[in-house]
Parts: sequence; C-alpha cells; structure tokens
Amino acid sequence: MTDTLTDSAVAVERRGAVTWLRLQRPHAMNSISHVMLDELNLALKAIENDPETRAVVLTGSGRAFCAGADLKALVAADGTIAPELVVDFVGYAGRTIERLAALSMPVIAGVNGLALAGGLELILACDFVIASSSARIGDAHANFGLVPGAGASVRLPRAIGVPNAKYLALTGAAFEPTSAVLSGLVSEVVEPDALEARLTELADSLTSKSPLGLRRMKHLINNAGDLSTADALAAEQAALQDQCRSEDFTEGIAAFGAKRIPVYPGR
Repeated sequence: MTDTLTDSAVAVERRGAVTWLRLQRPHAMNSISHVMLDELNLALKAIENDPETRAVVLTGSGRAFCAGADLKALVAADGTIAPELVVDFVGYAGRTIERLAALSMPVIAGVNGLALAGGLELILACDFVIASSSARIGDAHANFGLVPGAGASVRLPRAIGVPNAKYLALTGAAFEPTSAVLSGLVSEVVEPDALEARLTELADSLTSKSPLGLRRMKHLINNAGDLSTADALAAEQAALQDQCRSEDFTEGIAAFGAKRIPVYPGR
C-alpha cells in the first residue's frame, strides 16, 4: 500500500518499507525555505518513530534537486539582509540536516538536477548518492560571499578528501556526475529517465537486508573516523557479538541453510 502526503514544500510517500521525501518547490529550484524545513522536520520525526520504514529516498521535483537556501525570503524592502536572520535560518537548516544524517536506516539521495550549497549539504547527510547524468553538484557559497553553515566544511572533506573539498568550496564550481563519481561523492550515474526506477530498485534491495545489521554497520562506519583503530575494531567486535544474538542473525543463517529468501524481523 502507498500512502502519500503532498504539501507546499515536501511530499512524503510510503512505498512499502521505503519512505520517499521529495522536495517540492520546483518554481524556486527547490530552494530551502522555512516552510520546507518545518515540513522536513515533521517528516523526519515521523520516520524516526516509524518501525516499518527500513530505507529513505530523498530527491527533488522538476529540474533541480535543491539550489540551496532561499535567501530571497530574507531580503528586506531596501534590498538588505540582516546578518542575524541569515545565521538563524542557516542554523535551523543545519539542525534539520543533522537530523537527516542521524537517521538509523539507510538514506539515499536521488540527485535529479542542480544541487548547490544547502543542496550539497543535504546530499552529504545521506549515506550514498545516485545522480542523474544531467545533475550538477557544487558548494557555491563562495559565489555569494558566504561560507557553509550546515555541514559542508566538515562533511565534504571527509567524503571526498581535502583537495577536492577545497576545489569545490573555494572555486564555487560544480562537478558533473562523472567527476563526482571519481571524487567519491556520487556512487552511480544513470540517465534522467532511469533515475526513479534505479532509486526504487536500490531502496527495495536495502529493505530486504537485516535492519539491525544495516543500522549497526551505518553506525560503525559513521563513527570509525572519530576513533582510534583499536577502539574502532573493538566497537566492530561488540556490534558483531550483539548481531549474533539477534533474531535477524538466526533468520539469516536459517534461510541460508534452507536456500530460501530471509525475512528479517528487525529484532
């Protein structure tokens, strides 16, 4: 069964065990507004409390994934923007993006078009990226006299290395998908008319895995860079021990022995 909630900025759709989040401000290149952040927070809260969601897809509508913050909404009648408004708005965006990054289940970014600044920061909060061949991905803050405020300066070098991160950040340039693959930012590139099908295929494949196993692996990988090698290896062993005591482990081994497809209870 598919349940859909469509509103002014974010569409939320359940497709089996996958929740799709679609940014829906195509007239504004899906730029991030207060309304979009409010709705995205509500959607993420629902996902956090939904044991049936085993994977999430984040994508955009129209020609863009997300062109960054909608700074036009902060411009006063005289054409100026109060610095404190920008700081408050970007802070809210950063907290929302951190909430996306903290989801325990796999999150796939489906980049259907332009992804800049805040759009890049949304991508970096996802676990991996599938991009349309028509997509363009960049930081772009330097083009507007800004610096990142929602995670790009932290997550970008960890994702693609310091030299590539400096190139994107300091030049304001945008990667084509093939370059983004080489940098490690994008996992796969598909033709525009194949993006939805590939996202569906990949998300559905993730829902067939052990939810506990994927959650534990995501946690281990996310935290490995902050630990010493010894501590990271110890955390891995502890996670393995916990997984081997789970019903998911029992089901996986039983299905292997019986040569059948496992049905993981998520316990």
